[in-house]
Amino acid sequence: MIETKNIKASKEKNVDAIYIHIPFCSKKCEYCDFCTFIRMEKEYRKYTDYLIKEIRMYPKIKYDTIYFGGGTPSLLPAEMINEILNELDWSENAEITLELNPTDMTFEKLKKFRKIGINRLSIGIQSFQDHVLKFIGRQHSSKDAVDIYKMARKAGFLNITVDLMFGIPNQSIEDLQRDLNILQELKPENVSIYSLIWEEGTVFWSKLQKGILSEIDQDLEALMYEKIIDFFEKNGYCQYEISNFARIDDKDVEIYEMTNFEDLKKLQKNAGRHNLKYWQNQKFVGVGMSAASYFDNNRYSNIRTFEKYYNLIDEKNLPIDKNTIEIVDEVESEKLKKMLGLRLIQEGIEYFEDEKIEKLIENGLLEKFIIEKDNFINKKNKEFEKNECFDKNLAKNFYETRIRLTKKGMLLANNVFVEFI
Repeated sequence: MIETKNIKASKEKNVDAIYIHIPFCSKKCEYCDFCTFIRMEKEYRKYTDYLIKEIRMYPKIKYDTIYFGGGTPSLLPAEMINEILNELDWSENAEITLELNPTDMTFEKLKKFRKIGINRLSIGIQSFQDHVLKFIGRQHSSKDAVDIYKMARKAGFLNITVDLMFGIPNQSIEDLQRDLNILQELKPENVSIYSLIWEEGTVFWSKLQKGILSEIDQDLEALMYEKIIDFFEKNGYCQYEISNFARIDDKDVEIYEMTNFEDLKKLQKNAGRHNLKYWQNQKFVGVGMSAASYFDNNRYSNIRTFEKYYNLIDEKNLPIDKNTIEIVDEVESEKLKKMLGLRLIQEGIEYFEDEKIEKLIENGLLEKFIIEKDNFINKKNKEFEKNECFDKNLAKNFYETRIRLTKKGMLLANNVFVEFI
């Protein structure tokens, strides 16, 4: 078991992200398998107090990203979110994200969240079509979704992510197109758009087993995904991860003319920094019930019940589910880095010779590309490149060969990952 005293004394220097799980919802969505509980207002105060106690079990860290997820963290009063933030130290330009739903917010509460330091919102819209929203058990309407987005802008939020879903039974290609048309008008900084996953234990899963629901046709789902990719490509967004798109504000940077990592940073300026850390296999702290952490050389998740969570903290123990502890050695870390990195559509991973890689390239699922290394961007190296005596054999010191998913590879991503293993 990982002991609190060892965590507290850890010299881990590569952590600058924290995820904070708020497990409260006003209603359980039929497709959701997250650790959430409804109608638990009486628990808000105690849970907040214990979150703070858990945070204090970790070393003092200056965070670059703070992410309040759930559940519906915006259900908590702004004052409680502020108490949690007061326990944390963060950098001047830190990204501080709060997830919210369109039905649990007022303009005054949005202003309070902005005032206490929240600078990024992730709005769980899922669809702008009323019949789709009703089908998946959401409480808001299309109008509610648009209204809360505009209200957030009015409250001063300049960084907004919209979460959408596709591949839902009862959702047509026309429904998806109407969703995309609304996005074209709203122009959020980031869009996360995921296909429906049938999670065991959910209401949807039960209905699937009983034959009440059936999965969407795979060809239609693939067509939807292609439409999504094409839409964002044509509307000034960079697909930086399989299901995530960032608006490109620097019009001088063209995706297909990207030559170095500085260009990449400009393309991904509006990308979700917190989630990027996950995909780049960086370490992070997770607090709250069910929250996952990657700290020191361990990956683990917290337990999922209030009683055990509170009791373990009262006993001065981290509230970790011991069955989830996984030691990450160098081999496993490298494997994770490659697997997660392949989700990053623009940067991919460093190329390495391997029969499986060559097969995937040959089948058009992966592609090689060349990019300048960071240390080649400075003036000295630029002048060195112009020199007639520049030795091309030294190019490998300045250029890097990488691999990434092709569009075909994105459509068959799960197959690629299986082959990659």
